[in-house]
Amino acid sequence: MGATANISDLMKKAPAAPAAPGSAGTASAAAAHPVNDGSASGKLQEKMVEISNEKKEQDAQALATQYKLRYMDLRKFPVPPEALQLISEADARKFQVVPFFAEEQEARIGAVSILDKNVQAFLAALAKEKKFKLIPYVITDESFNKAAMLYAALPKLINVSRDVTISEADLKKFETLFNSLPELSAKMKEVNTTDFVALIFSAAFKMNASDIHVEAEENKIIVRLRLDGFLHEIGDIPHESWKKVIGRIKLLSGLKINIDDKPQDGRITLVLAMGKIDIRVSTIPTSFGESVVMRILKPQGNVGIDDLGIRGFALAALKHEIDRPNGMVITTGPTGSGKTTTLYTILKKKNSPGVKIITLEDPVEYKLEGVNQSQIDASKGYTFADALKSILRQDPDICMVGEIRDLPTAEVAIQAALTGHLLLSTIHTNSAAGAIPRFLSMGVKPFLLAPALNAIIGQRLIRKLCVDCKKEAPLTPEEQAKVTKVMTGLAPKANIIFSLESAKFFTAPGCEKCKGLGFKGRIGIYEIFTMSPAIEKLILGGQMSEYDIQAQAIADGMITMAQDGILKAAEGQSSVSEVFRVSE
Repeated sequence: MGATANISDLMKKAPAAPAAPGSAGTASAAAAHPVNDGSASGKLQEKMVEISNEKKEQDAQALATQYKLRYMDLRKFPVPPEALQLISEADARKFQVVPFFAEEQEARIGAVSILDKNVQAFLAALAKEKKFKLIPYVITDESFNKAAMLYAALPKLINVSRDVTISEADLKKFETLFNSLPELSAKMKEVNTTDFVALIFSAAFKMNASDIHVEAEENKIIVRLRLDGFLHEIGDIPHESWKKVIGRIKLLSGLKINIDDKPQDGRITLVLAMGKIDIRVSTIPTSFGESVVMRILKPQGNVGIDDLGIRGFALAALKHEIDRPNGMVITTGPTGSGKTTTLYTILKKKNSPGVKIITLEDPVEYKLEGVNQSQIDASKGYTFADALKSILRQDPDICMVGEIRDLPTAEVAIQAALTGHLLLSTIHTNSAAGAIPRFLSMGVKPFLLAPALNAIIGQRLIRKLCVDCKKEAPLTPEEQAKVTKVMTGLAPKANIIFSLESAKFFTAPGCEKCKGLGFKGRIGIYEIFTMSPAIEKLILGGQMSEYDIQAQAIADGMITMAQDGILKAAEGQSSVSEVFRVSE
């Protein structure tokens, strides 16, 4: 019998034999774990148990070799929750078997008494019922007990799928359970674990949140939602509920439930009548338990470039630059400033059957039909620089690189832009003008950068005033002085007329529709400049600063983010205080 023998092979060829070493069961295992009280005798006893357990592992390995079976040590093995669900906890403990790996056509199951006919019959029946190949492994009782402990963290669910189906009726039911944050907070303490997760999803959808934060503190579990860029605490639950809650979230997102000392990333798909909504899940270990952040990736819909909030001269210039067959279009700004949305909007505009588009992302957030999207995995050597070299051999017309972080990526990106490809990417700087010094500080050669750049976009997101409680409000003397200073520098070539005396500004005190926040939704503010002979001369000269680039871009007609924000505030879309909070 070879090492790949399945359970049917074992039943036909393996003779009955005594149980595997260490199969005395749970009771003996419990007795083998004395409490170390710190005394010399306690430490000695603990050491003896450790030696005994290692001897059991060696005996089990020898038994596996004797019968040409496989052996596994599960004491520190990350058993996934979907594998555990193949066998109920009752059957697992009855036969001392535990599944530790599962795919569609194959499962791997460890058994303490693998040569026991009753155990073999149970596993054969399981393989027949599930219609997959079952590969048995020899394990010790210590391995079994460690793995079986994970059942306690596994929510008691039936027919759990990686696609979690929540009907429209379920969402409406949970939505009707609260009309305010205090009501939501009270309801969180009443529902069971399964309903708790559904409730916070429902709350996030109802309040249009972008992220759900579930954080373990010393005495409680805090739940917060990010609404229009700000975190709001919506309630807490007792710390005793943490294992069930984190087990439920990990189960749904395909994470290892017994790994709590390392970061993990997963994904949940909610299947609704309107379509699928993906939720990206990230966990990290903290002092009192793992911190979980769930990013809600809602479908972007048919957002076009005209819907982004880019105006006049800048919009026309950007459209011209993205219609060119080659060159680089770069977006800049901090995390959460809408850079990905801008790039995806450009891709959707350019996407057509006659255009080959490939993206490199870390991670892929939104699926775009007709676009080849590839996810970076630095742990396997698949970096932005190496991946970009590979995709250029795929004959793309347009490439998108999620972020330019280093010189190797920048050099390949620039070469792509100079050799007939339109390349879109992001870079972390505070302004559009700051992108050029950032490239040069990486070591990019000025004579290559200048001809490669088409346009650079600086952007931020500001909160929109609630339309239901918005009202006109005069500026304070301090705000008037700030607005005057910013708008005095408005570029003449921008062809925008602004008068502080005739402008009207607004505020919003808060109402039921905006949950008392005064804001609902966000909109972008932008500064965009395209390559001009004057800016190219500055780059080639080498001796220039971010201020020099900014001044020349304004002279060429660029309006700054602060100016764009004030113009939007004068249109009633936001408040002056919100514009200065973001742009300063």
